[in-house]
Amino acid sequence: MNLSDYIINDIKPLLNTSVVSDLQLLFNQLTYSHIPIKNEADVYLGCVSENDAHCFQKVQVISDCSYAIEGFFVREEANWLDVLEAFAQNATNIMPVLNERNKYLGYYELNDIIGLFNETPFFSENGAILIVEKGLQDYSFSEVSQIVESNDGKLYGAFISKIENDVAQITLKIGNVGLSEVMQTFRRYSYNIVSGHEEDSYLDGLKERSDYLNKYLDM
Repeated sequence: MNLSDYIINDIKPLLNTSVVSDLQLLFNQLTYSHIPIKNEADVYLGCVSENDAHCFQKVQVISDCSYAIEGFFVREEANWLDVLEAFAQNATNIMPVLNERNKYLGYYELNDIIGLFNETPFFSENGAILIVEKGLQDYSFSEVSQIVESNDGKLYGAFISKIENDVAQITLKIGNVGLSEVMQTFRRYSYNIVSGHEEDSYLDGLKERSDYLNKYLDM
C-alpha cells in the first residue's frame, strides 16, 4: 500500500499575510474543517479551523490570529494507522503532509484513509468477531494469537478496543474456524468473553458507522 498515492495537492496553503475574509471565503467554497497556512518563505505554519476563522474580524490579517493556528501534520513516510491516529487526535478531515525537509507536499483526506481501513482483511475477509477482556498486566498478544491458532483459526486482526479499571478489552477478527472452541480456550486462559459473533453483525455495525461518518463528512 503506497500511501503517497493518496496525497492531494489541489489546495495550496494560504499565506498568513492574506486577509481573514479570503480564508472565510475559502471555507465557504470547500467542505474541509481546516485550511493550511504558510508564510512568505513558503514554510508551512499549521492549519486554521473553520470554527475559528468565522470568529475572526474580516479586516484582520491571518498572522494577527496566529494563536489559532494548529501545527498538526504527518510525514510522507507515515503509515496509514499513524495518519488515521493524527486525524482522530486533531478532529480534522484534512491532514497536511510534509517531507523530511518540512516541505509541504499536499494533504490526505479523511475519507480516503477510512477507505483504506475498510479494505484491510479485518473488514474484507469473511470471519467472526470475538471480544475478550483480561487484566491490563495479564494479557499478551502472543498469547491471544497462540490461542486462536491452536484452534486452527486465522487471526486477521486484533486491537485494544477499550481500557477501563485496569482491564483491557481486545477485539479480534478470526477466520477459518467456529468460535465455540476458541472461546472455551480463552476461558481456560482466564479471559472473559465479552461478545462473540459467528456472523459478521458486529463487523457490519462497524461498517455502518464508517459509512455514516463518510456521509456526515460529505454534508
